[in-house]
Amino acid sequence: MAKSASGKWVSRVGASGGGKSYKKTRPSNFYGALVLIIVAGLLLTIYSRYEYQHPSTTTTAPQIAPAIGTTWYAALSIEACGQTLPDLSPALSGRGGMTVLSSNVIRVAPTSAVDAGNNATLKQFAAEYNGLVATSSQLEVPTATGTLNPKTAFKNGQACPSTSRYAGKKGTVVYAYWRTFGQKKPTLTADPSTIKFSQYLRVTMAFEPAGVVPTPPAQRTVNAMVALAQTTTSTTTPVTTSSVPATSTTTTSTPKSTSSSTTTTTKG
Repeated sequence: MAKSASGKWVSRVGASGGGKSYKKTRPSNFYGALVLIIVAGLLLTIYSRYEYQHPSTTTTAPQIAPAIGTTWYAALSIEACGQTLPDLSPALSGRGGMTVLSSNVIRVAPTSAVDAGNNATLKQFAAEYNGLVATSSQLEVPTATGTLNPKTAFKNGQACPSTSRYAGKKGTVVYAYWRTFGQKKPTLTADPSTIKFSQYLRVTMAFEPAGVVPTPPAQRTVNAMVALAQTTTSTTTPVTTSSVPATSTTTTSTPKSTSSSTTTTTKG
């Protein structure tokens, strides 16, 4: 059967559309775009899988104790030329996070970075207590009103008073501390900035002749320290009072006699 005119026209259009001339006119970047889409899809799939298997986490640097909000307690003693000086007055503290309580107990409760972390040192404590001076060469203990007391102001090389146990002997400033109740011999240093507070730290600020080892804080101070720690929310687990041994003396001199907290106690 002969083809109609319309059929012939369709045949010509189909032949021209599928011919070699049409193939040559196809856009050259068409296949490149397809490749880019495929590659991008693969990369997104790989990245999504990696993120799923390795989720990102936010890390923060650990805080150095004592952090702000922490409350610790330490025991303090101050001695000079063989004599234990009266307790510091609680009324003169309060300019920072380190304060003195009754019985010569120090409360370490940082309120800012000034006395938190590695800044919670004996040097910083002295800076926050009105009138107290504690350096590597000088020790000054103020009066109950915060004024300078010449009788309790000492410098390296100064001679002990004639009324003291070591009359006429030249002394130097030294700091002794005990970090645990089981520690018998104190660690000695002339630099108060190296003594960082810790829970239940016992520390003695002293002015003594060479060879005289400062004695630890009195047992009444230690007992008060532990009692306060047990009744205060702390970052450490409290210990029972029965676990606290009696305070030992590390000096070669005879033990000091007992006295009230408001009078001067003489060693020996």
